[in-house]
Amino acid sequence: MSLLRAEALSKEFGGVHAVQALQFEIPAQGVYSIIGPNGAGKTTLLNLLTGVYRPSAGRIWFDGRELTGRAPHHYAAAGVGRTFQNLQIFFNMSALENVMVGRYLHERCSLVAALLRFPSLARAERACRAEALELLEFVGLGQYARVGSDSMPYGALKRLEIARALAARPRLLLLDEPAAGLNPTETQEIVRLIQRLAARGIAVVLVEHNMKLVMGVSDQVLVLDYGRKLAEGSAESVRRDPKVIEAYLGSEAQAHA
Repeated sequence: MSLLRAEALSKEFGGVHAVQALQFEIPAQGVYSIIGPNGAGKTTLLNLLTGVYRPSAGRIWFDGRELTGRAPHHYAAAGVGRTFQNLQIFFNMSALENVMVGRYLHERCSLVAALLRFPSLARAERACRAEALELLEFVGLGQYARVGSDSMPYGALKRLEIARALAARPRLLLLDEPAAGLNPTETQEIVRLIQRLAARGIAVVLVEHNMKLVMGVSDQVLVLDYGRKLAEGSAESVRRDPKVIEAYLGSEAQAHA
């Protein structure tokens, strides 16, 4: 059963075809990876799947509901979360506060309750804080809860952004190069976190250049070639596809075959 479906999805920028007639389905569980070199259209595709860009053509369906052309907050409310290739962290906040921001979609406090500080507001704040602490523990950052994010190491910030995305309780989580710039130890932490996310029942879409990571965690892989689909299938079938080996994976793929 698919959670998200794209039909003939295309995006043009001034005559440049960044994404061209893509057709695919993302399952409701597991890890679905999107690979390709710089300029293949991976981040453009993520922007389409989260409402940041409106498609030039085609349609997007999420859990049977069409979201084509809707604004990003409609995708978020439907259950689509994401992280970004370049960190989007509130550096003037603590790690805990960053995660609490991610829960705004689920807060139901009225203006009157906020102004008069009703008991319901205090209960909601305690619940929000408790859930944020739980998510920090889940991503392995419990010790950073009250630490200013501006003093956290880069690898921890990558996981902090994932924790904040999880605070919105997504059913589908898109990760844009979560291992970029990480050392081998930090990369393994990301691998374990992706596996825990999948085990938790969250469908993960992974864009990543680290092919060893991709092949190690993916259930399905979509390969892009200048905005077009070059191949799609299991990690094993994609890894052994001659077109993929020649165009993208090369000697690295053969070394891990």
